[in-house]
Amino acid sequence: MTTSDAPRIRHVVVVGGGPAAHRLTDALLARGRDDVHVTVFGEELHEPYDRVALSRRLQGEADLTLQPRSQWTSDGVTLRTGRRVVSIDKKRRVVVADDGSRTPYDDLVLATGSSAPVPGIPGRKHARVYRTIDDVDALVAAAARIRAAEGRPARVVVAGGGLLGLEAAGGLAALGAEVTVVHSGAWLMSAQLDEGAGVALARLIGARGVGLRLGVRPAALLAPGGTLARVALTDGSHLEADLAVFAIGITPRDELAREAGLATGPRGGVVVDAGCRTSDEHIWAIGEVACALGRCVGLVAPANAMAEVVADRLCGGDAVFDTIDDATKLKLAGIDVASFGDTLGSSDDALEVVYADPARGLYQKLVLSSDARVLLGGVFVGDAGPYASLRPMLGRELGGEPASFLSVAGIEGGSLELPDDALVCSCNNVDAGTVRGAVRGEHGPACTDLASLKSCSRAGTQCGSCVPLMKKLLESELTKAGLTVSRALCEHFAMSRQELFDGVRVVGLTSWEAVVERFGSGAGCDVCKPAVASILASQHGSYILDAGRGALQDTNDRALANMQRDGSYSVVPRIPGGEITPEKLAVIASVAMDFGLYTKITGGQRIDMFGARLDQLPDIWKRLVDAGFESGQAYGKALRNVKSCVGSTWCRFGVQDSVGMAVRLELRYRGLRAPHKFKFGVSGCARECAEARGKDVGVIATETGWNLYVGGNGGFQPTHAQLLASDLDDETLIRYIDRYLMYYIRTADRLQRTARWMEDLDGGVDHVREVVVDDSLGLAPELEAAMARHVDTYEDEWAATLADPERLRRFRSFVNAPGEPDPDLVRVTERGQRRPATDEERRVMIAGGSIPVGRTR
Repeated sequence: MTTSDAPRIRHVVVVGGGPAAHRLTDALLARGRDDVHVTVFGEELHEPYDRVALSRRLQGEADLTLQPRSQWTSDGVTLRTGRRVVSIDKKRRVVVADDGSRTPYDDLVLATGSSAPVPGIPGRKHARVYRTIDDVDALVAAAARIRAAEGRPARVVVAGGGLLGLEAAGGLAALGAEVTVVHSGAWLMSAQLDEGAGVALARLIGARGVGLRLGVRPAALLAPGGTLARVALTDGSHLEADLAVFAIGITPRDELAREAGLATGPRGGVVVDAGCRTSDEHIWAIGEVACALGRCVGLVAPANAMAEVVADRLCGGDAVFDTIDDATKLKLAGIDVASFGDTLGSSDDALEVVYADPARGLYQKLVLSSDARVLLGGVFVGDAGPYASLRPMLGRELGGEPASFLSVAGIEGGSLELPDDALVCSCNNVDAGTVRGAVRGEHGPACTDLASLKSCSRAGTQCGSCVPLMKKLLESELTKAGLTVSRALCEHFAMSRQELFDGVRVVGLTSWEAVVERFGSGAGCDVCKPAVASILASQHGSYILDAGRGALQDTNDRALANMQRDGSYSVVPRIPGGEITPEKLAVIASVAMDFGLYTKITGGQRIDMFGARLDQLPDIWKRLVDAGFESGQAYGKALRNVKSCVGSTWCRFGVQDSVGMAVRLELRYRGLRAPHKFKFGVSGCARECAEARGKDVGVIATETGWNLYVGGNGGFQPTHAQLLASDLDDETLIRYIDRYLMYYIRTADRLQRTARWMEDLDGGVDHVREVVVDDSLGLAPELEAAMARHVDTYEDEWAATLADPERLRRFRSFVNAPGEPDPDLVRVTERGQRRPATDEERRVMIAGGSIPVGRTR
């Protein structure tokens, strides 16, 4: 081919380096056009990143770069970061950048996004916003400086109770800042949630130590001496503040379009038609800057849909953008929140099915047609489990009793068979039929695992909220085809947890890096990292935060304590069998009083102390360890406790020493990591005062020995334990428990309780009895030896932490925080910390604490 025969290159210039630009570039490359060259201008120095995940940046140097990133090294793409386009010459079809460069275009796509507005109030120059990585990094640095200079947490006022405002508030509170959210609406997230959901969300947010001021706005930022000190509110009150963060919405970045004479909407944004074309035939607009269907939308799914439409049009297609999916699902400060469709029930004759539990902060609502058959919308706070399955059914008949689809209602019977045209992934516009077709291999190799299904269908590759639904569709199709459903731990490990456990044990691996190198791939995820951490801990018994294992752990394991709703921690010292001396009780009382902790006797006969800061934990542990206490393991997937009655020592009905046996069992199995937490109970007679048959391992005394029950669970699916063996002597009982626990740890799935594990085993309790009692697999010596190694290598993690200065460094709120807590800092009830229930709250709880399922208008 001669030079003159080569196809003419079509130059597409994209102004804006955010998610919409990323999707457009990826979509153009996916169409395989070698006659298109894309130039992307981004103001920020970063490659396009995930703005939805900004709160992760508050927790550390998280890499938010959008994937795939290989497109930026493609011959057909030029990415210019740190460059702002300052003008558009429509006549010559050229854009001018701030460095003076001029770039010609055949087609120009505006993807400039939006900015975070700050109202024109006095002192606005002291305001901060929450919009970019640089914004977030600056907030983290400012909070750290205040902590270091003043010896106290930063006081932060966040203006805005919407998505971004609550993300900012939750992230800053987790850093130890004292945060108050100021919101002009009567309830939080008033643009997405109805009043009931907003009230439930407010309760959960407040319980995390975040103050709330609703129905008011900032009136002025007061900075005597040039440093922000207070925020004046419209009701005449003031809030002390070191930082004021505004997250009150978005303003489309349409200044380039206005200067170029493009049509804009009455409330801003560049007006586009169904093909996302502006009033100039060579200029398009996508994402938050586009005024489509009469409004601008600040969500990922519509931006991606617009990008796909423009990519199709540029390649000669006729795709249209004719609907806006404004469904939302996210975690705000660890709280599930989701909504879709007609959340306010504004449709004619709409019915609402509602479950509300104000005491727990749970709220679920379905909006239905007048005959209660067609789904019109939904709202979920506290438990968004039904969202993934229900959102694709918007506008369709549910085919069952509506209340049965609310997970918190406890009603069985809700099941859904999605039609092929039901949207599964709104971010990438992938329907159920496409997912099923990919599994069946209709247009290429069959995708029989989640990783390949995500890759070939693109579903689940953006926000990830549809992944549980994808997994259900995958398993359903494989089952229909008569294929074995994959038991892969996750996309990084093709093995099941059981296979991975055996592999690690046989090869003798001791680190995450070695496990990934030998059996996995990639950087890992929130599924496989804690699972591998548990496998390593249960096999080797070494300190769980050493040798890089700390990064694998869940929050509670990293802190060796339980994180509570307000971001503080609770401490539960081990009290084997519930037996305690008056002297030790006095130590617990003294610690609770000195540190201002709320105390509660748990259902497992332990004393829980709530309200400790991260930096206070070592001082609390030292007092307890010096008095002879150990870590209670209330934070780990491990043995929680062994509950007992008083047995034959005191009770006139007792036939065995249940307390002595409970103490012996708890000291033997303390610290034993497992796929899930597990609990014991030991009752001294058949009256069963320790409720042993509701435990994973239950022991009940008889006149001739002990009866051993296994596989009992409380929680969402209460299950009675089943009898494994009868009339056992002490040593046989312990041998059987050793074998049972080790067999469970080796073979159970990730986060699988003993009850569910036994249900999944072929033969159930009979199979377990054959393995544990009859040694049908010849594993008994091996299982007992594994337990003996655990017993021999057990080390109290509190004491181990206190003995090592390097380990203690993990328990400082900031790197430069002082080593000792400030004695002048006190907890205050205004911030929702350690606050007793109000009379009204007690009245609601006494009255039942919930609104039963029912239809209301």
